[in-house]
Amino acid sequence: MTYQPPEHIEIAKELREVSKRLDTASKGIFTLAREKAEKERDYRKALAQEIMKLRAEGLPATLINDVARGRVADLKFSRDLSTDTFKASIESLGATKVQASVLQTVHKRYDNL
Repeated sequence: MTYQPPEHIEIAKELREVSKRLDTASKGIFTLAREKAEKERDYRKALAQEIMKLRAEGLPATLINDVARGRVADLKFSRDLSTDTFKASIESLGATKVQASVLQTVHKRYDNL
């Protein structure tokens, strides 16, 4: 068995941890994607219902879209938040991939010593 410096062992441990984080994060992305899609669906359905309701009430057509959007603003906020959370998670996953790549490169350098 060849001698491995303590740094090499620490890098291997860190690489294992990053790998676990990647696995967890990649599974979480699917949950966030579903939540994002559900929030979008809920917002669009509520907006359509509100528009129909306002039309039935006889509100002038020029005001319907603005009033309907105002009434479902909380759903839009929830939708936008889930979209931004999903995007941030994708970026975080990318950063973790870069970290794993750097650790793999350093780990290989130690192997070649």
